[in-house]
Amino acid sequence: MTPVDRENPICPESFPEFIIGIEPPANRTEKALWFIFRGREVLLKLNKNPGAIPKMLDFGELGLSGTREQYLGTLEGTHCYSVELPEDAQAPEGMKFADLRQAYTEMSEKCFALVNKAVQIMEWDRTNQYCSRCGAKTMQKPGERGKECPDCGELFYPRISPAVIVLIRKEHEVLMARSPNFIPGMYGLIAGFVEPGESAEAAVVRETREEVGIKVKNISYFGTQAWPFPNSLMIGFTAEYDSGEIQPDGFEIEDAGWFSVENLPGLPGKISIARKLIDYFLKEEGLEV
Repeated sequence: MTPVDRENPICPESFPEFIIGIEPPANRTEKALWFIFRGREVLLKLNKNPGAIPKMLDFGELGLSGTREQYLGTLEGTHCYSVELPEDAQAPEGMKFADLRQAYTEMSEKCFALVNKAVQIMEWDRTNQYCSRCGAKTMQKPGERGKECPDCGELFYPRISPAVIVLIRKEHEVLMARSPNFIPGMYGLIAGFVEPGESAEAAVVRETREEVGIKVKNISYFGTQAWPFPNSLMIGFTAEYDSGEIQPDGFEIEDAGWFSVENLPGLPGKISIARKLIDYFLKEEGLEV
């Protein structure tokens, strides 16, 4: 791979100190952060501090009843929990449920990183209540973020799905592509899941060929980002155009083209790795972002 010359496009040091925890404190004596979900919607405060995660001694103060509760760890000394609510739960006064794709546009990157962690742990807990091998009720594995089948011994850990995303340059232009699922006017980058037995670099080549029909070269690692759609670890790359004509596959990609800094379409949200890659391209082209 060709190294990318840049200045920390994704900087872990910018995130608050979060310490993973498995066993919750025996007694709750201080207010905790509560990441409360109804399906894939997160409960947010509206008044005075929009986008804020509720902070209280017990989430029962909201008058809500949870289906399951998970301890996450501590954020700069503050305990954090995730809670799953029934599908018919209603938001308390002064709060709202926000779809995760909406929520990530309304909160800081630091906050969304924790929402990301919380929703994935909640969904892992929900989908691993029973052993997929023998059907027995699973049990929490002591000291680990894992579940164990008491009958057959099968272990279940949170699943992470690696996916690649790549910014492809052609001289002073960048390849932008539109998925049918995007909001009107928005374009993004080529992305897709890594197949079993496949390297991330090979996935970049394959996904680009499958989605837009071109070949790329000089693939360079850029950075990673956890992404809860559904439980991805996005592995970012840059690459250069090699050959071929753009031919959207009509399924994953409905439109694609080469764009210069003067005619960019609607872009992904600021905290996404897609946008970080695009902003890196803009800086390379001498544009302040």
